[in-house]
Amino acid sequence: MIAERVLTRRLRGLRSQQLRLDPHRPGELPPPARDGGYLLYAHVPFCELLCPYCSFNRFPFREDAAQRYFRALREEMRMVADLGYRFSAMYVGGGTPTVIVDELVKTIELARELFDIGDVSTETNPNHLTDEVLGPLEGHVQRLSVGVQSLDDGLLKQMRRYDKYGSARQILTGLEAARGRLPTFNVDMIFNLPSLTDEILENDLQLLIDHGAAQITYYPLMVSPAVERPLEKALGKVDYELEERQYRLISRRLQEHYRPTSAWAFSLGEEALIDEYIIDHDEYVGIGSGSFSYLGGQIYANTFSLRSYADAIEQGRLSVDARMRLQRRDRLRYRLMMDLFGLRLDKAAFEEANGVSVARGLLPEYLFLKLAGAFSRDDAEALELSETGRYLLVVMMREFFIGVNGIRDLARANLPAGEQALFEDEPACGRPMRIPQPVLMGD
Repeated sequence: MIAERVLTRRLRGLRSQQLRLDPHRPGELPPPARDGGYLLYAHVPFCELLCPYCSFNRFPFREDAAQRYFRALREEMRMVADLGYRFSAMYVGGGTPTVIVDELVKTIELARELFDIGDVSTETNPNHLTDEVLGPLEGHVQRLSVGVQSLDDGLLKQMRRYDKYGSARQILTGLEAARGRLPTFNVDMIFNLPSLTDEILENDLQLLIDHGAAQITYYPLMVSPAVERPLEKALGKVDYELEERQYRLISRRLQEHYRPTSAWAFSLGEEALIDEYIIDHDEYVGIGSGSFSYLGGQIYANTFSLRSYADAIEQGRLSVDARMRLQRRDRLRYRLMMDLFGLRLDKAAFEEANGVSVARGLLPEYLFLKLAGAFSRDDAEALELSETGRYLLVVMMREFFIGVNGIRDLARANLPAGEQALFEDEPACGRPMRIPQPVLMGD
C-alpha cells in the first residue's frame, strides 16, 4: 500500500527529529491545571519471563524486590495526591502487574481511597488465569487484559512462551476459566510476526471466535532498534508488506461477530473499555519506574532505574527526571492521532480544545488521509474512519510506539551497570537469568 509506505517514511523522519528526552529537575511535576478528569497510569515492571520482542521497561521478577516496589508505588501515589491531582480512571500496565496479586489489590484500594477512581484496567499473563489471581481482582478491576499473543504452539515456542505460559490448549482452558468473572475481559494478540502465516492467523481467529472472547485486541508487531537482533534470532525478520493483508483479514473475520472499538480493538458488547487510555483522557500522570506523564503539552518521564526510583521515593520526592517539550503542531498531530484511533473525531470538540480546526491546523495531514480514503465520514460534525483509515491509524500508532520504545531503549542503555546485567541473557528469553542481589530496589 503506497499510503502506508509514505506514512511510515514520514513518521520515522519526524520521530528521529522529535522523540528525545531532555534532563529535567528531579522530582518536579507541574500542579494540575484543572479539577479532576486525569487518568492515573501505574507501571509494574516485573515479569517472570522477558520476551524478545518487548521493549517495555521490565525486569526479571523477584518477590522481595516487587513487594518493596509496590510499597514505593503507593507512596508515590500519595505524593501525587498531595499535588492536588484527581483521577477518574486507572490503568495498571507492565511488566506483569499480577505478579503479586495482593499487592496489586492494595494499590488499587489506595487509589480508590485517594481519588475519584471509577474504572480500573490491568494486565496479566495466561498463567495467572487462576482462582488465586482472578478471585482477588473481582470487584477491584473492571477490565483485565491477558497477553496471549498467539494460539499456535509453534509460535509460542518461538516466542519462548510455551514452557512458562502453556500450550494453546492450556491457554484456552484459562480463558474459559476467566469468562464472565470481570466486566470486560480482553485477549491481546499480535499479528505480522515473521512466522505467522495466514493459515495460522485464520486458525487463531476461529479459536477466539469459538471461545467467545468478549474483547480482542490485535497489535501489529512493534520492533524498536534494540530488540531487532534478538527478535530476528528468535522469530525471524519482520516483513511489513504482510501487515496490511493480515490486518484486513483480522478486520474482516472479527467484524462478522464484533464491532471495532478502536483501530485494533474489537468488542462484543455495546459498552467496552479499551486499552489505549490516552484516547479518552487527553492528560495523564504516570507513576512507577519508567512511566510517562503527559501534562500541559509536555511529556515527563520517571527514572527507568529501580534503584534510583526507590531512592527518590524513600527521600520523599517523585521520580521524574526527564522531559520532552512538544511544539504546538506536534500536540495537534498527537490529538488527531488519538481521536482518530478511537474511530471518530468530533470537529467542534477538537477546535474548542486546540483553538483551530483540523483542516486549518493540520491541512497536509488531513488532505493526505482524505486522499488515501481514510474517512468513511467527513462532514461539518465529525471524521470517522473507513477500514483503510483504521489500518493507517494502526500504522501511525505502530510508529508512535516504536518511537516511545526507542526512548525506553536509550533509557535502559543508561542504567547502572548492575541493572544492565539483568538483561545479559535477554536474547534467549526464557533461560534462567542471573539476578545480582544488590541492585534491585537498592537493597
